[in-house]
Order: sequence, then structure tokens, then C-alpha cells
Amino acid sequence: MDTAVTGTAIGPMVIAAVDQFEEHPLVRDELAARILPLSGRLAVRAARWRPIRNALFSATEKKIPGLWASMLCRKRYIDDRLDATEARTAVVLGAGFDTRGCGHWDGRVFEVDLPATVKAKHERLLALFGALPSSLTLVPVDFEQQSLEKALEEHGYRDDGPVFFVWEAVTQYLTEDAVRATFDFLSHAPAGSELVFTFLRKDFLAGDAMFGAEGGHREFVTKRRMWKFGLMPDEVEGFLAPYGWKQIEQLGPQEFSARYVQPSARVLPVSEIERTVRCVKVGA
Repeated sequence: MDTAVTGTAIGPMVIAAVDQFEEHPLVRDELAARILPLSGRLAVRAARWRPIRNALFSATEKKIPGLWASMLCRKRYIDDRLDATEARTAVVLGAGFDTRGCGHWDGRVFEVDLPATVKAKHERLLALFGALPSSLTLVPVDFEQQSLEKALEEHGYRDDGPVFFVWEAVTQYLTEDAVRATFDFLSHAPAGSELVFTFLRKDFLAGDAMFGAEGGHREFVTKRRMWKFGLMPDEVEGFLAPYGWKQIEQLGPQEFSARYVQPSARVLPVSEIERTVRCVKVGA
């Protein structure tokens, strides 16, 4: 099963699960370790020992300084916003092994991801609970090849009220055409809907500003060509406007450090290459 699941779906939840061993975790997710496939659970189990945790942290930071805390802070922020929303439907685009649809929230959750990842997660949920949570619907979609709108509708999605959309750590893996196709779908969301998404800085992808992440650029941009799409922080408002979305807040290392890291009394850098945006739908 694990061979069908990409590391990008497992990695962030491994970090969230490992962080539960800290005295002051940046996120609280008791299900994070249990929901992972075997390879992820073994990594988390080993990380009970501080030297293993330190080694995992160092390996992550070597490629992209601040990535560990960045992943945790963006997850915490999205969880906070989901807790605060008045929407009763959430759509998680590129959900991976996210646990938000597993009883952490009392609304209906549609989780969208690649078919192989959806299959692996479905199997894991059956092993844990014997059935999918009644509020959770898994939707297999290839963002580059399939219609997101059609796939969601076929699985019972209806946008007859405000929706909370999550698009976490996905846009960089897509072409600009695929990103815009998703925003075409999002342009039809009801007014008052909320979207939290992340993006990589365009100047990092271009190699003009490395922020100490030369190793990450070499692996994910140059060698493996996995990361493709990016924006500059001051481009976001203009990018969103034609789709009827308005930026409310944009967060980077300064904001995340002040909001989450410093209150935890932990000393952790937050990556400069990724930013998180919260926006609302202003038109029908």
C-alpha cells in the first residue's frame, strides 16, 4: 500500500505526529500518528526518542530552513480558522492524511486527493474505525486531468451555503493552468465562503532568492521538477480578484512566529519560502 502513496501526502502528518511528543506542541492532533500508513507510523514510533526527533528535524531543516515549524504553523492556523467558521461544509483540496474530517469538526467534510492517496487513506480509516466517519466523503481527483466540480458533485457536494475551503501545500505541485482551473471552480462558491491556501514564493522557484533553501530548490525544482507554480506576496490580491475572492490576511514567518512559536516558548525558525493566505468570497 505504501508504495502507492506519495511522500508529500505522508510527510506533513509525520511532522504533526512527531510534534505531539514535545512538551508544547504547536498543533494538537492525537490521531495524526494513527492515521498514517505503516511507514509513517514506524517513523513516528522511532521519534519517541529525542535523538531520533532531533535527526528528523535536522534532516528537514538542512534542505529548507524553517520547514518544520512552517508546516506546523500553517496547520494550526487552518485548524483555528476552521473552528471559527460559520460554514457547515468544508472542502479540503489535496487532503493527504489530514485528520480534519475524522471527527475534529462537526460539519460535513469533502476530502479531495489523487486516487492512490484516497485509496490508501480509505483503507487506513477502515482499519482504524471499521467505516468512514459519517461526516466524511473521500473524492479521488487528479487536478491536472479531471474536473473538480464534476467529481465533487458526483460525491454529493452542494454549494447551497458558505463553504470553507482548504488548499494546503498543493499549488506548488500544479501547473498554472491547473491552479487557475481550480480557481475557476472556486469562483462559483457562495458569497461568504472562506478559503485558506498556501503558495511558494515565485522568486524562490526562479532561483533569485534562496532563503538558505538551496537543497530544497535543487531537489524539488531542478532535479525532480515537482514544484512549478508560485506567486509573489504582493501579487496575491490581483491574482484573486478576477475569481471574486478578497485577501483578508497573509501570513509568513513573522506572523507565524509571533502567533504560535513565541507563545510556545520554543525556538524554531519559520520558512521564508512559503506563505499562507486567508480570503473570502465577495461575489456570487
